[in-house]
Amino acid sequence: MQYDIAAIIQGYAQGYFLMADDSDRLSWYSSRDRTLIPLDERFRYPTSLRRVLNQERFTVAINRDFPAVVAGCADRETTWISAELQKIYWLLYQKGYAYSLETWQGDELAGGILGIVIGGAFIGESMFYRIPEGSKVAMVKLVERLRQQKFVLFDAQMMNPHLERFGAYLVTDAEYKILLNKALQCQCDLV
Repeated sequence: MQYDIAAIIQGYAQGYFLMADDSDRLSWYSSRDRTLIPLDERFRYPTSLRRVLNQERFTVAINRDFPAVVAGCADRETTWISAELQKIYWLLYQKGYAYSLETWQGDELAGGILGIVIGGAFIGESMFYRIPEGSKVAMVKLVERLRQQKFVLFDAQMMNPHLERFGAYLVTDAEYKILLNKALQCQCDLV
């Protein structure tokens, strides 16, 4: 099956995201409220995680094993990352739009975050861990990297209790589109 990568990127640039339904059919979705991870002083994390970071138990890499991160994100009892969406992520990766920020413990993949970069926007698609704290360390290191590279927006799409602990907050769709358009005017690189 052929995919129009430009059209897919355009969909994300308009504020939509792809998900598979229960029958694995892909569709575009949007949300009235979007979850953002703050890239300023509102970003926070627990003291216990600060200790883990100070212990330097994990090393961090970008795109060291992109397919393994996609597989880890899809490996759930109920997943919206179908086999078709995994192929699309691979194509986006090959074109320089999709990235994985990974934590490693030795040679073992501890956790990671899958996302799409368009301009100054990082659109987080999913995250997972295999070793406790692996995805949390990935989140902290990703925010540090996005700040360093002057990203404008970290879109986490939908709120959950895990993201709330990092200071995630909701914006309306109208607010989101203003921020997204601002981010699209920038040229940022994750690596």
